[in-house]
Amino acid sequence: MQLVDGMQIVSDIQSLRELRREWQTGKQAIAFVPTMGNLHNGHLKLVKEAKKHASKVVVSIFVNPLQFGPDEDLDAYPRTMEQDKASLAELGVDVLFMPKVEDIYSRGLEQQTFVEVPGLSYMICGASRPGHFRGVATIVCKLFNMVQPNMAFFGEKDFQQLQVIKAMVTDLSMNLTIHGVPTEREADGLAMSSRNNYLNEEQREIAPGLYQLISNMAVEIKSGRRDFSIMIQEYRLRLASIGFKPDYIDIRSASSLLQPSHEDKELVILGAGFLGKTRIIDNIQVEI
Repeated sequence: MQLVDGMQIVSDIQSLRELRREWQTGKQAIAFVPTMGNLHNGHLKLVKEAKKHASKVVVSIFVNPLQFGPDEDLDAYPRTMEQDKASLAELGVDVLFMPKVEDIYSRGLEQQTFVEVPGLSYMICGASRPGHFRGVATIVCKLFNMVQPNMAFFGEKDFQQLQVIKAMVTDLSMNLTIHGVPTEREADGLAMSSRNNYLNEEQREIAPGLYQLISNMAVEIKSGRRDFSIMIQEYRLRLASIGFKPDYIDIRSASSLLQPSHEDKELVILGAGFLGKTRIIDNIQVEI
């Protein structure tokens, strides 16, 4: 166990559980923010929200190999450990949990018991990244079992991930509350993401275009447009025209992520596209 400006850094599960028992005795509410590190202001916003709701805050940093596909950026994923430690200590985080891969997946990835949320995990981003949400649900479930928080905080930028985690918590009767926190954006509207670091100068100029396009879609829907299938095709072409390689643009029910019915009054517009090898995702919720 290491101490940095009052923040305890823990890498083993046993030490974490000992701290957890101490807090439990004092009946202190525990908030948890799971991350993969390379922290930006979006992550720090989650921590600030967590501190508003609980007397103890735990943040984890773990780059989870189970949620990366074979051709994805596991090895290249940005790691800024010392900077992350300093940022979290400055915010008054109580514990930074930094487990090792061999401790999390002691029998290896191929033998690991997994958690999978059917339906929600296979659509939209799940269709583009097979197995991704299985990896997310498995690691989040494991971390919840280790930390045993009263509440956990996730960004709404990863809207589908948030719905998957909420469904898992409900289905497995977990005794904690999930909080979604609005997306933190750059001045030009680009949703903050660790993967934005991959963008070159030209790509960075194009990147806010995804948010601008789905914002335009939201305005049209609020104005009464309802030919969603035509809109989706139209805006996919627009995304390509500004320099993206489109992955998808879609309009779904915000509650179920299914195709919206006439009864749905809360929708979400979701978009994803590539600039070079960098995948940009974003969403906007719309009330009609």
